[in-house]
Amino acid sequence: MGAQSSTALGVSSVIADHSGITELFAVLAYGEISAFYRLAEEAKLSPTLRGKVAVAKMAAAEMRHFETLESALAERGVDIFDAMAPYVRALDAYHDSTDPSTWLESMVKFYVGDGIAADFYTEIAGALTPEVATVVRDVLAETSHSEFVVEEVRRAVGTSRSERDRLTLWGRRLLGEAITQAQYVMAQRDELTELVLTATGDLNGIAALFERMQASHAERMAVLGI
Repeated sequence: MGAQSSTALGVSSVIADHSGITELFAVLAYGEISAFYRLAEEAKLSPTLRGKVAVAKMAAAEMRHFETLESALAERGVDIFDAMAPYVRALDAYHDSTDPSTWLESMVKFYVGDGIAADFYTEIAGALTPEVATVVRDVLAETSHSEFVVEEVRRAVGTSRSERDRLTLWGRRLLGEAITQAQYVMAQRDELTELVLTATGDLNGIAALFERMQASHAERMAVLGI
């Protein structure tokens, strides 16, 4: 296990060879490849060609992120498929429990659901060494495609109160499932748990992190008009 040091800001800094870094890259990688397949499938739900192309571009971005993580793991001498294996069941369970039934649900999941995960990992990145943090932030960076999602959802909920109410409940469900999944993943992998504890300080720090995630979730919901 890697040690930690304190920065000038008093934030724990995780050393580059901390065993939890490999676990972090692995769970991110499986998240990215899962998103690629999910988006490729959900593009079929789009009622317009414009929507299909937009989602296809989102899927392509997820694949590029996966390749970035594949390279980062290879540099550490780690096989990406072996590394991802422990996270398959938990992440698949999350996606199975939040399988969208409509085009708008899929768009909300992309924007809100993926945003929740990004908040979690981006906060952890703040305690990582620059070279590791750069990899994490690069694969979590939002693209201009999110603007398409906002336009689609806001247009729909602006003309239908029932659609807005339904998507509001959907967004709340995504938050609950995502936090439950994050807690489950950490409980299964000691190295990842230690990494998160090091990055946040202690259990109180983790609780504060989840509170900030909920606040960011509310902001994203407001952006979507729900």
